[in-house]
Amino acid sequence: MEVHGHCDEKFSAVRQFMAANLASGADLGASFCATIDGETVVDVWGGWADVEKTRAWDADTIVNVYSTTKTMCAITALLLADRGEIDFDAPVARYWPEFAANGKEAVTVGHLMSHSSGLSGWEEPMTGEDLYDWEKATSLLAAQAPWWKPGSAPGYHAITQGYLVGEVVRRVAGKSIGTVFREEIAEPLGADFHIGLPASEDYRVADLDPPNGAIGDFSSEIQRKSLANPPIDPLVTRTREWRGAEIPAAGGTGNARSVARVHALLANGGELDGKRIMSEAGCRRVLDQQVEGHDMVLLNMPIRYGLGFGLPGEMLPMPNKNMAFWGGYGGSLAVIDFDARATYAFVMNRMHPSLVGDTRSAGLMGAMWMAMAAS
Repeated sequence: MEVHGHCDEKFSAVRQFMAANLASGADLGASFCATIDGETVVDVWGGWADVEKTRAWDADTIVNVYSTTKTMCAITALLLADRGEIDFDAPVARYWPEFAANGKEAVTVGHLMSHSSGLSGWEEPMTGEDLYDWEKATSLLAAQAPWWKPGSAPGYHAITQGYLVGEVVRRVAGKSIGTVFREEIAEPLGADFHIGLPASEDYRVADLDPPNGAIGDFSSEIQRKSLANPPIDPLVTRTREWRGAEIPAAGGTGNARSVARVHALLANGGELDGKRIMSEAGCRRVLDQQVEGHDMVLLNMPIRYGLGFGLPGEMLPMPNKNMAFWGGYGGSLAVIDFDARATYAFVMNRMHPSLVGDTRSAGLMGAMWMAMAAS
């Protein structure tokens, strides 16, 4: 399979690994991008944008990246915090008074950012269409009691995190999180990533190919309610309703280039191409550990959460100390290396039954890190 795009010679193993994945069928279509010091050193893509193999995956193909969207949601909140408009240590109710109901007066914005608020799912039954109703999704969470003591343990807020953080952003900024992200981050950086995709861009979207197999067995009610209320159907991502809705934890659409580009803002201390958007201290708040433990939703996985990102640890060891990551259902993955001032991003349309990356992204990033260590 031919792999298109630019790849510095010393990273040729990355191109070869992607070609092998496409040839073997591990990938249908995919893109990978890496930046160092704000410069793009790898930007490659290949394969097909649909299962029928009638549309090639092109330079500007974009795709739903599921929970990699959370990183864009987090950066939007980090931007407002950097401006002094959000305090992560403050109660959520300072910005969203209705949220104080049912014993949540002391839940902080930091708890929302670090998957430790105890609101990892909805208590009330939800349908897929309910995700398009911002008022219903957020008001139910505001009225709900936490499922565990906030701040005491991590529990992946698979879908709810976007509504929780997004509503804080909306209350503070007076605009939806998709709008703030577009106006303040994506457009200034020229990043082709969307939380709420305009219909005019539908023709560029690759179709997700659902995974063979489920995410896993639900051994607790918290897991079931967090990951299956409502049930996840990747085929819905092909609809205009899903693409156009602002679902800030799972509905974002972009490619590896756009993910790496946005994250390069953080990796490079808040300045990119001469544009100062955040302070370096504001960017590095990602690394402030908020909670550590066995995640109550991610099948008891050991994990460390910073502000909006996972941090290296037992689950995902990394080559440098000051790194952050998150991935999306099916296989997309994004990594920021603050020490190397580097970013890495992988997106694809052939889904594997995983929530936090798999051997495809691990191989691509491993090839990058080996080449960097050798230089």
